[in-house]
Amino acid sequence: MKMRHGLVSISIAMFTIAALAEHLSTGQELTSTTRKGRWYKGNTHTHTLNSDGDSTPDEVVTWYREHGYHFLVLTDHNFLTQVEALNALHGADEKFLVMKGEEVTDSFSGKPIHVNGLNVARRVDPQGGTSVLDTLQRDVDAIREATGVPHINHPNFSWAITAEELKQVRNDKLLEIYNGHPRVNNFGGSQHAALEQMWDAVLSSGKVIYGIAVDDAHHFKRPWDPDASRPGRGWVVVRADHLTVEAILEALERGDFYASTGVELEDIINATDQIKIVIKEEETSGYRVQFSGKNGSLLKEVESNPAIYSIRGDEGYIRAKVIEANGKLAWTQPVMIGSTASKESP
Repeated sequence: MKMRHGLVSISIAMFTIAALAEHLSTGQELTSTTRKGRWYKGNTHTHTLNSDGDSTPDEVVTWYREHGYHFLVLTDHNFLTQVEALNALHGADEKFLVMKGEEVTDSFSGKPIHVNGLNVARRVDPQGGTSVLDTLQRDVDAIREATGVPHINHPNFSWAITAEELKQVRNDKLLEIYNGHPRVNNFGGSQHAALEQMWDAVLSSGKVIYGIAVDDAHHFKRPWDPDASRPGRGWVVVRADHLTVEAILEALERGDFYASTGVELEDIINATDQIKIVIKEEETSGYRVQFSGKNGSLLKEVESNPAIYSIRGDEGYIRAKVIEANGKLAWTQPVMIGSTASKESP
């Protein structure tokens, strides 16, 4: 009788493990404990006089250093700014880091197709192509060949890229879901989807992609001008062991970060049975958290802190949006649930 009871216990344990394994797929890892590491605030899209910005690289780096950022990627159009001297002047261990990058600026049939290459080893020429998708793919591949990390920029700029095209791009893990430039149509319209809707469409297809917020800053000398592309509008906060190029890029590609336009989070805990989000509250403000799943369906909305969602197993994926009472936002990265997500590696 004892032997049979032991076999039953083992069988139940094995079934539980198998059931949990079935829930997980590529994407963020679900763990039973908080992931270790520090949070580092950074911007992965900005411009200088080396392309169409209004300020020198030194002035741009100074702005971010003095406004509490931990890292900055300079991404001029089809120009690779060297950062060794900038790091010698502004860099500091575990305090601030400048990373090189490029906005590979391409087009197809008049549609602008822009892909950032983070930490590319060399300047990447726009590759061109036979369609929007072909052009996107060629530019992403060229960035990978230059040992860089790609992210697709402002797909609604001139309504250039559709969700159907984004679903088919290979070897890219990052997509701008918020861009601070005033002319990139973040929220859709005129029968075009908003960037969040496009993100949900891509995720619902089973493709794992992480949403980033950026400045796309060009104008540092017009702080009074609402039509200027100014700094400080969107950023990412990355959880990594150290403030190094390698650690930051690895964390971005595994989705260990959140995107923000002003909301700060203290922690994101993806446990095997629930997701918990801890908000760093502003004393006079209020917050609500929306948990979304496949096809952008609203799974749950709460006003508690921490905000907790209990995993059922049929959600497809789970991501959260934190909405602050004065309009500031933050987005957590999707946790893929089920067995249908793409097995594509970055």
